[in-house]
Amino acid sequence: MFLGEYEYKVDNKGRLPLPPRFRKEIEDGLVLTLVADNCITVYTRADWNKMTTNQAPSSFLISDKERKVNRFIFSNANEVSIDNQGRISLPSALRERCAISDAAVVLGANNCFEIWNPVQWQKERPSSDDARQLMEILEERK
Repeated sequence: MFLGEYEYKVDNKGRLPLPPRFRKEIEDGLVLTLVADNCITVYTRADWNKMTTNQAPSSFLISDKERKVNRFIFSNANEVSIDNQGRISLPSALRERCAISDAAVVLGANNCFEIWNPVQWQKERPSSDDARQLMEILEERK
């Protein structure tokens, strides 16, 4: 499980340090992709394999919308490894799409984590009022 919020510098080669607490869980590598928000979503290779195996219908049996989602997620997916200094290289295409240049915020999000442009994250970050509303939504789902 990935928890917490961390801000790091991104070096001129696009390398981002990851929180030391995350590193043990990601030794086997990661898959970075775009999902819905304006951020990079990061999965362990094991979680990615579980998700994609369970969501692998025959491509000619899915709807147009499902094919578009499939293309979006998989065409933006990149496998990366963590280096000896605890960094990953962020692909330039993903950095550009999410406006990540010299700094990034890394957010734990349960079974994955997200990488955000710090300014975008401040706009997206839930306020106390937002948190109350989100909890009400969760209560309604019970």
